Amino acid sequence: MIEKSIFKINPNAVFSINANDINQITWLNDTTPISKEDIQAQFPVVELEIALIELREKRNNLLAKTDWTANSDVTMSDAMKTYRQQLRDAPSGLDTVEKVNAYTFPTEVTK
Repeated sequence: MIEKSIFKINPNAVFSINANDINQITWLNDTTPISKEDIQAQFPVVELEIALIELREKRNNLLAKTDWTANSDVTMSDAMKTYRQQLRDAPSGLDTVEKVNAYTFPTEVTK
């Protein structure tokens, strides 16, 4: 699970934020801190980005488990082709934290 993400609100405000606590902010590269209120105004975007990063990490791990099926000496089944495409399409249309949290990964295919 992701602990910190780096965000840039403007050229003068680059920060790392703890995904579990908005109050844990680290300012980077001598940038100018902005108010907590400004960060909170951006927090829905930050929350969505964190949720998508976590979803992509899980998706990438599931894809990696099936990468062997894409070797040139293996004939990939139609079920595996469909499964891998569904995984690649996972983030499509997920534009709210609620949609990301409600997303159900396809049933794993092993052959």
